[in-house]
Amino acid sequence: MPARFRLLDSPLLAERPRPRAVAAWPHAHWLAVGTVCVGAFLGQLTASVTALVFPALEERFHAGLAAVEWVALAYLVVLVALLAPVGRLSDLVGRKTVYLGGFAVFGLASLGAGLSGSLGQLIACRAVQAVGGAMMQANSVALVARGVPERAMRTALGIQAAAQALGLALGPTLGGLLVAHASWRWAFWINVPIGLLGILAGWFLLPRTHPAGRPDRPGGRDADRGRFDLAGMVLLAGASAALLLALSAASGLPLPGWAVLALLAASAVLSAGLVRQERRADRPIIAPGLVNTPGIRAGLVLALVGYLLLFCPLVLGPVMLSGAGVPVAAAGLVITALPGAFALAATLGGSLLPAGWTDAARCRVGAFAASAGLLASALLPIGPAAAVPALLVVGLGLGLLLPANNALVMRAVPAESSAVGGGMLNTVRSLGTALGTALPVLAVHLAGRSSGGRALLVLLAVVALGAGLLATRAGRPERPAVDPGRC
Repeated sequence: MPARFRLLDSPLLAERPRPRAVAAWPHAHWLAVGTVCVGAFLGQLTASVTALVFPALEERFHAGLAAVEWVALAYLVVLVALLAPVGRLSDLVGRKTVYLGGFAVFGLASLGAGLSGSLGQLIACRAVQAVGGAMMQANSVALVARGVPERAMRTALGIQAAAQALGLALGPTLGGLLVAHASWRWAFWINVPIGLLGILAGWFLLPRTHPAGRPDRPGGRDADRGRFDLAGMVLLAGASAALLLALSAASGLPLPGWAVLALLAASAVLSAGLVRQERRADRPIIAPGLVNTPGIRAGLVLALVGYLLLFCPLVLGPVMLSGAGVPVAAAGLVITALPGAFALAATLGGSLLPAGWTDAARCRVGAFAASAGLLASALLPIGPAAAVPALLVVGLGLGLLLPANNALVMRAVPAESSAVGGGMLNTVRSLGTALGTALPVLAVHLAGRSSGGRALLVLLAVVALGAGLLATRAGRPERPAVDPGRC
C-alpha cells in the first residue's frame, strides 16, 4: 500500500459512527442538519462581527485602519485559497473528519486571537482561523446533501441558509455590545464555546462519511480522485493577496508608492498565470469551460458584486457612524438592520413574492432595491434615523438577489460539474467579501469618513444598478461542453 494511503488510514483520522440509538432514529438526518447549522452560524458570525472591533483595535495597537483591516483580509485570502483544495482533501480523508477538525482549528485559533499581544499575532491567528473555516465551509453543503433524503434536501439547505443568515444578522449587535461592555478580545473568544458545541454535536450526530475509493482496494477509483490544483491555489492566493495589499497601501499602509505599483503588477501577472494554469490543469479550481459560458459568467459576477454590496456597508457603517458621534453599541444595532433584512428576505422572500416571478426577475428587483437603498444612505444625514430604513432596503434587495442568483447559476451548471460550480460560487463570494472590506478603508483614507463614505455609497449604488441590468443574462440555459475530469 502506498505510504500516503497508510497515513490516511491512521486511527487518528478514522471516522467514528454515530451511536446506534441516534442512527436508528427515523429523523436522525435533522440532527445532522442541526450540527452543520452550528458551523454555518459560526462562519457568518465571524464575518460580520469583525468590522465592529476595528476602532477598538486601532486604539489598542496604535495602528491605522489600513493595517487593522488585515484582521479581516488575512482570513479571507486564506479562505479563498483553501476552499477548493480542502474539498479535494476531504474526498480522501472523509468529510466528517475534516469538518470536525475545522471546528478544532477554528476554536484554538480564536482563543489565540483573543490572547494576542500585537496586531501581527492577531492577524496570524486569523489566518490560522481561516484554515478551520475552510475545513468547515468546504464540507457543509456536502454533509447536508449526503445526510438527508432527497425529498428533504431543499428544506435542509434552507435551514442551513437560515443559520448563516442568523449569524450574519447577530454579528454587528454582538460585536458592538462586546466591545462596549467587555473587550474586543471577546469578539474572538465567543467562538470557542460554539466550536466545542460543534465538535461534540458532530462527533455524536453526524453520520460517518466514506472517503473516495483507493486504487489498492477492491473497486477503488483512480488515485488522482483526490488530487488538487496546488499551482492554481498558490496563484489564486498570490493574486488576491497582492491586490488587497495594493489597496491597503493606497489606503494608508506604510509602503512606498512604487510598492503599490509593484503589487498591482504582481497581481496582474499572477492572475494571467492563474488563467493559463486553469486551462491546462486536470482538476482546476476555476473551470474555464464553465466560466466561459455567458450565463454562468454573469452569475459569478453577480455573486461577487452581491457580496461586495453586502460587506461594504458592514465595514463602512460603523466608521461613518462613529465619526458622527454614535456609540459603538448603538452603531452595532443600526448596522444589524442590513444583515437582519438580508436574512429575512433570503429565507422568506421566495414565498412572499408572486409565484410567477422567475429567479432572473427576483435578481433584477433585488439589485434595483439595493441600489435605491445605497443611494438613500449616501444622500440622507448620517445617523440612526436615516441609516436604519436605508439599510433595511439594501438588505431586503440583496436577500432577493443572492439566493435567486445562486439558483440560476447552479441550474446552468451541468450536473456532473455541480461540485465545481458550488466551489466557484464560494470563491467569488469570498473575493467579494474581501473587496467589500478593503474598499471602504480606501475611500475613507482618500476623502475622509463622511465625504469618502458618501462617495463610495454612490458608486455602490451605480454598481448595484449595473448588476440589475446584468441579471438579465445570468443563468441562461446555454451549457458548456465540460469534461468532468477537468473539474
